[in-house]
Amino acid sequence: MRRAAKQIVICAAALILFCVVCRLLFFHSYTAHINVHYPQSEEFRQPRIEAEQDIVRLEKSVWHDPVLSVRVQPGKTGEADLRILNERGEEIGFHTLKVGPLGTVYDLQNGGFTGDTAVLVAATAFWMAVCAIMVWHYFQAKGSAYYAYSTIYFAGFSLFALSTALLMLRVTVAHLARPADYSMFAAYSMINGASREFMTLTMPAMVAFAAAMAASNIALLRHQKVRLQNVLGLLISGMLVAGEALGYLLFSRNFMGSEWEGRIQSTLENVYATVFVYFECMLVGSAICGLHAARHQPAPDKDFIVILGCWFRRDGTLPPLLRGRVDRALDFWRHQRETTGKEAVLIPSGGQGKDESMPEAEAIRRYLVSKGVPEEKIYPETQSGNTYQNMAFSRKIMQEINPAGKTVYATTNYHVFRSGLWANLAGLRAEGIGGKTKWWFWPNAFMRECVGLLLNRWKQEILLMILLILFFGILSMVL
Repeated sequence: MRRAAKQIVICAAALILFCVVCRLLFFHSYTAHINVHYPQSEEFRQPRIEAEQDIVRLEKSVWHDPVLSVRVQPGKTGEADLRILNERGEEIGFHTLKVGPLGTVYDLQNGGFTGDTAVLVAATAFWMAVCAIMVWHYFQAKGSAYYAYSTIYFAGFSLFALSTALLMLRVTVAHLARPADYSMFAAYSMINGASREFMTLTMPAMVAFAAAMAASNIALLRHQKVRLQNVLGLLISGMLVAGEALGYLLFSRNFMGSEWEGRIQSTLENVYATVFVYFECMLVGSAICGLHAARHQPAPDKDFIVILGCWFRRDGTLPPLLRGRVDRALDFWRHQRETTGKEAVLIPSGGQGKDESMPEAEAIRRYLVSKGVPEEKIYPETQSGNTYQNMAFSRKIMQEINPAGKTVYATTNYHVFRSGLWANLAGLRAEGIGGKTKWWFWPNAFMRECVGLLLNRWKQEILLMILLILFFGILSMVL
């Protein structure tokens, strides 16, 4: 993550330097595009322009009814009104320009400034570069390095970066093609509303996702009891639909009020969209990483296979969920033996719960033996009580057998990515494989994993979200 952040900062610095060089070497004059409205009784002829020549010097004016394009050179620091006169010398309009200390001309009427085109081009290039950097780092994350929060950020926010880059491209092209109709103030408004644009663009996909999630959750409730963990999909679906509906109401209503009331309204809309888009990107990133991790096929060169335990029946037999994990480990173990001749050590991991007749690892061990696995290839870990301990205590066993050995862990498909995070925290470099589960169980369980991923780092997530809110909130009030 730090490497990607450093690359983004370097890219931003390079583009700022590009804007400065372009401003100093190529952009000395400024062209103001002014909409001139003649009275209907007058003949449309090119108007004349008067200005304070010591502040701005008029170079050239071109009349394309009704737009008057005026190119000026900066003089001394200050404000100057361009007075627009008809052929009889009567004032029919004015346009205010300001010259800064460095000779930059600022257009107070439409937000333009000397070299604004280079800034728009640089901003477009920046967001394209951010998207490319995130996508590159996502695909570079392989093996145990894939199971990291940075991978979620790369997967989720690369989509936001791509959307913003396309928005910036549209803004830049529109400003270049129609500078009079698409002023810099219009460009600022579009840039400021990047979160709203992304939220609107992804609304159909989010609503469809919520509907699919709700359907799978209803199917789940037909097979299992109504408990909080079994209705999480319905709750999240409802929150997504309600959030999209509220956003639609906020963004579509007409505003009537003063300029500052409009700024406050825009700030509230952008802050709301920022919060929603942040969690939307985290959800999308978690889904991409979870699906990829569940489908991953590690190379058949492993020395250890850790099997993560869970609840089993009182008689010691394995329910479908746990059996799916063990069968997936067995399939990998057999495939590797047949392919390379290498027999990995199996480490069933799991302690004994209050309502369990034996440690989970022992129940798994008995199942493995019944399937023909030699007992000398099984090293049970019977002390752990959670996923982190599964990984940490299993690692101790591996250190005694082969400290340099390669490891794969087996769990249920929806649990692969989060288990990889715990493995990294425990200092265990391992890849995951996932056992299958019922289609109606998978989506709701996967939502639990996404929520768990966020809760594991709730302080960091809140801090990052506050920084984003402050950034977009200040941007809304200033622009």
